[in-house]
Amino acid sequence: MQVSSRMSSLRALVMTLRPHQWVKNLFVAAPLVFSKRLTDPHAALVAALAVGTFCALSGAVYALNDVIDVDRDRAHPTKRLRPVARGALSVHGALAWAALLAGSALAVAFGLGWYFFLIAAGYLGLNLAYSLRLKEIAYLDVMCIAAGFLLRVLGGAFAIGVEASIWLLSCTGLLAALLGLGKRTHELALAHAQAKEPGGKARTTRAVLARYKAGHLRVALVTLAFLTSISYVLYTRAVHTIEFFGTTRMLWTAPFCFVGIMRFLALVTRHPQGESPTDQMLRDVPFMANLAIWGMAVLFIIYFAP
Repeated sequence: MQVSSRMSSLRALVMTLRPHQWVKNLFVAAPLVFSKRLTDPHAALVAALAVGTFCALSGAVYALNDVIDVDRDRAHPTKRLRPVARGALSVHGALAWAALLAGSALAVAFGLGWYFFLIAAGYLGLNLAYSLRLKEIAYLDVMCIAAGFLLRVLGGAFAIGVEASIWLLSCTGLLAALLGLGKRTHELALAHAQAKEPGGKARTTRAVLARYKAGHLRVALVTLAFLTSISYVLYTRAVHTIEFFGTTRMLWTAPFCFVGIMRFLALVTRHPQGESPTDQMLRDVPFMANLAIWGMAVLFIIYFAP
């Protein structure tokens, strides 16, 4: 009986930490790949520790967020199933795990270098501010999401001691803003679809959605999609990129960038399902296949065919 109870508690904890969302922390490893140090064992180990640090920080933030939103989650048809909302994990337990994970992550971050520690602490502080207040301010909430991705890339660069390319930061910032606005578009479309059902009403616990307009979001999405695509093309054609990689072939990966962005737009605007666009993307075969091919093409061009 005790073993079953412990397993149930462990499952509740894992659900609260949301490991399926940690895929975003792979951005921490981007500087490792694009600095041509993926085959350096020491740099790869440091980058792995940096990714793990951000995963622990993300888990801590998710646990704290579930505590902050517990009352609203209990009124939601699907979020009420979250462990803290349904009582499978206590509020004190969630807070204790959040503190343990955050403390451990910051200790590892300090061991990886002072600058990386400052980035990790800044990421934690930004997410705490987001959870407590900034997520309720339209567009500023998306800027916070974008800033989180930029901090991931900067953290990965500081961890292995390389300079983050301005092009890498530009593409990351634009892509992150696109993902953030896509998430709001997805949530707003889903809420409107629920409201149109017989006897239905918009079911969402995200109050900031009331401050967004669907038309404005569509314009912003198209604009960001265009800017992200152009930024990536300019990156592949930049003199520094060609000189550093010793090839012009990075341009060959641009079509995969276009396809991925168009597929993302289709998922968040035409087929809104569930609560998270991230979950949709990870389950979407065309999107994941395109992402895998892009990744293999980039690795081949950088490491095998300079």
